[in-house]
Amino acid sequence: MFFFGIFVGLVTIPILLKLATSFGLYVIVHECEAQVYTLFGKVIGTIDEPGLHLPISKFGLGALLVPLFGKRHVVSTALRQHYLRGQMVNSEEGTPMGVGLWYEMEVNDPVAYLFINTNPEGSLQANVASSAISTLSNLEMDKMLEDRHSLSRTVRATVSPLSEKWGYRLGSVYIRKVFFTDVQMVHNITDKVVKRLIQVTSAMKQDGENRVGLIKSETAKEVSQKMAEAGAMRPDIVGKMLNEIGKNDPEILESVLEVMEVERLLDSKAEVSIIPRGANVLFNLNSGNGKSSGTQYVQAEN
Repeated sequence: MFFFGIFVGLVTIPILLKLATSFGLYVIVHECEAQVYTLFGKVIGTIDEPGLHLPISKFGLGALLVPLFGKRHVVSTALRQHYLRGQMVNSEEGTPMGVGLWYEMEVNDPVAYLFINTNPEGSLQANVASSAISTLSNLEMDKMLEDRHSLSRTVRATVSPLSEKWGYRLGSVYIRKVFFTDVQMVHNITDKVVKRLIQVTSAMKQDGENRVGLIKSETAKEVSQKMAEAGAMRPDIVGKMLNEIGKNDPEILESVLEVMEVERLLDSKAEVSIIPRGANVLFNLNSGNGKSSGTQYVQAEN
């Protein structure tokens, strides 16, 4: 018996709730939703707060007549996004261009949205498209391609007053895409861009090479100056050091000079002949055209 009672309760409760909803005794409003009540062709009220509501407490006993002589309209107030593709405009130069428009809207006045305009979303779409075309037409191509952010704000400012009157709020509007519709013109522009890129690349490359050459020449100039300064200072430094050595120890100076003389002799690749000390040897220092033969005669030490 107990389980039978539970079964009857599970079956009966949903039926009673359905009947209560049908007679308008209570209603559940979801998030981003509004419900507009009309009776005898007139709007008696709107419920736009989410949760469980009792229409009788808001609209009185007349709410019980709504299921019979009126209607409950459910309107979504969620943010909606739309995209209009391929809106045709002409630039100031007469170039046919295609424009893609993205926009968002939400209902802020459900009553106006339902009863002022029979097709509010279609009207909004036509209004946005016509406003974009009137704003973008006869603009310079450069401005149309580069200044889309400010143009989007202009379109939004143009459309918003009428949309507010029709019961919805226009959100962001963005000119998402601007493209050429003439294929031949696209090819011509592509060729010009490629040629311009080649010119710019060549100019940058030549400028880089010129800079590198200038840096190299300046560096070589500085290095040669420093080397010349070092070469000019070397005899003075060496002379001072030799004078200092000669003052302290003349024998060491004499040895150093002999070593230097031998090194120069070896570097000259001259032939060296060693003869006994005191030998009477005749030799010709000049041979042919009065030039030295380069042969050096050194008297051997005992």
